[in-house]
Amino acid sequence: MKVLIIEDSTSLRRSLKIGLSNLGFTVDDTGDGSEGLSMVLSGKYSLLILDLMLPSVDGTTILKAIRKANIDIRVLILSARDLTEDKIDGLLNGADDYLTKPFSFDELHVRLLCLMRRGSLNINDSKVCIGSFTLDIHLKQLHCNKIDTNLTPNEYKLVECLFTNQGKVFSSEKLSEYLAGQYDAVAKNSIEAHLSSTRKKIKSLGYELPIKTKRGFGYFIETK
Repeated sequence: MKVLIIEDSTSLRRSLKIGLSNLGFTVDDTGDGSEGLSMVLSGKYSLLILDLMLPSVDGTTILKAIRKANIDIRVLILSARDLTEDKIDGLLNGADDYLTKPFSFDELHVRLLCLMRRGSLNINDSKVCIGSFTLDIHLKQLHCNKIDTNLTPNEYKLVECLFTNQGKVFSSEKLSEYLAGQYDAVAKNSIEAHLSSTRKKIKSLGYELPIKTKRGFGYFIETK
């Protein structure tokens, strides 16, 4: 998954690049609006983290140019502008989400995950393999030794979230946001019920789902 960061703060840009790279994203970045516009119009990226106040070309102009060119990319505005009208303008101009500074990196990460599951995106690495399991992101299927596990949409989303974020523990709250989106929620017992039913389906095939529980923290993928 390729991400472009257009942010004029050198320290923030560096921090975001390191954090997202550690999570498995391929990240390019720039602090200049004109250069950022040229990069995003190349169509090589699936996600864009966009500041509004930029040198050369401002973020709003970049956003409008992206939508006019019909570039298939999800845009998260990351801005210090926190007024309601600023958020409304950003969303109406074509942003998919709006996060104000200061912010939590974990929240930024979850919002990016939510954007990844909206509509069609050009995901180059469409399959994730863990042991006997293959997750096909394009087809929205989990195969166990080449057998389709027939997961429900919510079961699949939980597996997708954890499979694509190996090495990271997700709390019930974060999984809830991944399933339902930023403004809704799924109860903790519903998360556990979806995971339980998924485990049973996998067990019926003679295998064990590699999703484990870290008591008091959440869920993670166990790799051997």
